[in-house]
Amino acid sequence: MSDAGSLTSGVAGRYAAALFDIAQESKALPAVEGDLDALDAALNGSPDLRDLINSPIYSREEQADVMLAVAKKMGLGDLVTNTIGVMAQKRRLFVLPAVIAAVKALAAEARGEVTAEVTSAKKMTKAQEDKLAKALKASVGKDVTINAQIDESIIGGLIVKVGSTMIDTSIASKLSKLQNVMKEVG
Repeated sequence: MSDAGSLTSGVAGRYAAALFDIAQESKALPAVEGDLDALDAALNGSPDLRDLINSPIYSREEQADVMLAVAKKMGLGDLVTNTIGVMAQKRRLFVLPAVIAAVKALAAEARGEVTAEVTSAKKMTKAQEDKLAKALKASVGKDVTINAQIDESIIGGLIVKVGSTMIDTSIASKLSKLQNVMKEVG
């Protein structure tokens, strides 16, 4: 029996691959990506919507009705709307955030891009993001899309993840290393 993590990634991967393939064949990938960005923003901005897709309390029909109404209200295209409908009927809406991330990753890969997860203590300016993307492109040899997040607990600096590589220049990390060194001295 497989664990929940591999089940979730497997289910999400299959839905993402299907949506990506259909979008690419019908030359609607940019529109699908736009729809998924809007849907991702809606999920991140609404705890009620996240609860709906994750809660077993709601029936398939209730989840489908609400999600299809949300899709219609947001003006999402048929490909994304139909995918949401199928996922609701199969009780798979809980993997929707993973499907969105996987489709974005597949689309970026098809364009020859990589995504860098960048965590900073405060919001980076557009100029800072562009400079970082240019430096990362020189390092990895591909166009880099920045996925910026803010975490004030790192105090300053950046944490950059590209694929399996992580660079941590945060002040919080440096302070932690200094604390460990000081413990070894005493």
